Amino acid sequence: MNTSISSKLLKNGSYINGQWQTSSAEKIDIINPATNQLICEVHDANADDTLKAVDAAAKAMPRWKSKTAKERAGILQRWFDLIMSHQDELAAILTAEQGKPLAEAKGEIAYGASYIQWFAEEARRIYGDVIPHANSNSRVIVIKQPIGVVAAITPWNFPNAMITRKAAPAIAAGCTFIVKAAAETPLSALAIAELAHQAGIPAGVFNVVIGSDAPSIGKVLTQDPRVAKFSFTGSTPVGKTLLAQCATTVKKASMELGGNAPFIVFDDADIDEAIKGLLISKYRNAGQTCVCANRILIQNGIYDEFSKRLVDAVAQFRMGDGSKDGIDIGPLITAKATQKVKDLVDDALAQGATSLHGDTNNPIDGQFYTPTILTNVTPSMAIASNEIFGPVAPLIKFDTEQEAIDIANDTNSGLASYMYTRDIGRVWRVSEALEYGMVGINEGIVSNEAAPFGGIKESGIGREGSKYGIEDYVEIKYLCMGGIDK
Repeated sequence: MNTSISSKLLKNGSYINGQWQTSSAEKIDIINPATNQLICEVHDANADDTLKAVDAAAKAMPRWKSKTAKERAGILQRWFDLIMSHQDELAAILTAEQGKPLAEAKGEIAYGASYIQWFAEEARRIYGDVIPHANSNSRVIVIKQPIGVVAAITPWNFPNAMITRKAAPAIAAGCTFIVKAAAETPLSALAIAELAHQAGIPAGVFNVVIGSDAPSIGKVLTQDPRVAKFSFTGSTPVGKTLLAQCATTVKKASMELGGNAPFIVFDDADIDEAIKGLLISKYRNAGQTCVCANRILIQNGIYDEFSKRLVDAVAQFRMGDGSKDGIDIGPLITAKATQKVKDLVDDALAQGATSLHGDTNNPIDGQFYTPTILTNVTPSMAIASNEIFGPVAPLIKFDTEQEAIDIANDTNSGLASYMYTRDIGRVWRVSEALEYGMVGINEGIVSNEAAPFGGIKESGIGREGSKYGIEDYVEIKYLCMGGIDK
């Protein structure tokens, strides 16, 4: 047991209808990916447990939606305050089960909590409309109402923030919520459930299911007709399967799926700023984010200088257990994930890429993968068309602005993109030409609670965060009022 984890927040069973579920004889081992040591065991929920969560959410829905926006906002604000007052404990849990350095984990806790605070405020701003009437005897009014029970499946790479980013707008809008959290990283989800309980979120309004049988649990959440909205963050292939399952009940769905982010650096860019942005975009969470720079496109005139400076910067990284001081790069989540990264690098090297940094002969130490930089990468290589999800930067040379745009858009993904330039005309031309839901311009981090997060093409449907993020959790109702002249 990791003694830095608060026993008050460390739970070992799903949270359903305000109760901790610990009756299952089956258990999931929760392993620290940095040490491969057992943290604890969590009771393994199944489809029947998930049905209980849907029952609870459906029964809690009428009372919760009848609360005023001000009442819901107050409860959410208390949840935010509790999360921030337990930031250090939550970060310790996150680092232990997921592996990211403690400073990054603390940042995720604050980032995740920011969505709760934001949507606590947005709960009061779900406005309707009065539309100019077509004739003198009627009036047209539009109101917005909570969509109903919301279900979500969230990934392991941001086990705190990916939940709050979905739960906060749903609860703020007056919906009840069920999340199947990743079986690799359930402790963060259960810890914030404990704080939701303390904040006064009523039983059945916020439910967390922890189970290893993802297909059977997913079928309940996507096919039960009482679930009105489904939200998923994860890989594109899994997202397609879940979306097809949602079609059986014509559920409203939002999908935040895989990415293949281009990071374009033009000749006129501030190289130091571009490297600074790339380091955080590419190597944050050991490259395990959907918005990571996946293809680094460098214009010919600065390619050599940029490469040299990048190697110098990456050489400063310290890799190791994220709970230790001074660590920049933690482990990958599983041995399978680590092998996938190695296979992509090996394939690129076999096709003519060369390593500027990283021990590509034997880069694996347990689940740690050495931060790597590859040069002479071409767009046709697998590493340029697959989401790497590891600390590897493949550098691709380009000559013209149009060539960069063409390479960037040559993918089925369309989540995040980045570019560095000081030419204001180019900023507009390239931003408008890039087929992505988000464009970072001279910035390596694009996500915050006030901005609409999401992609196009096969990277997803819908937006999270911002004033737009709550719209997926409400239905528009049109009221036609007649008899006005009488």
